[in-house]
Amino acid sequence: MREMPSIIPGAPEDYYIVINDFGALGQAFVETDLDHANYETTVSDLLSGQHSDPVRVIMFNPETGRSEDASHSVAQEVLRRLSLEDRLVPAVLEDFIDRHAGSDRQLTLRLL
Repeated sequence: MREMPSIIPGAPEDYYIVINDFGALGQAFVETDLDHANYETTVSDLLSGQHSDPVRVIMFNPETGRSEDASHSVAQEVLRRLSLEDRLVPAVLEDFIDRHAGSDRQLTLRLL
């Protein structure tokens, strides 16, 4: 699984979209401008509380026809950045982190 987006010039662009849980209304992709559907913005939006109850992060690339669940790598990156900033996991991200970082959560926090 790819951890970070490609830095190779001219490489096809990967897009990241977040699925939120809206309770009784169900789960849905959050509307995202394509210019902001990149890895960095997705991680930053999660850290800043832009998503109320994120369930999953999906990466897709229309040029290559590739898609994958990027939730695990995004959850690890969120934990890494929180650790660097000496911050606790925000309540809105607890379930997302537990679901996708799982047993890696403690390992990630210990290593940093």
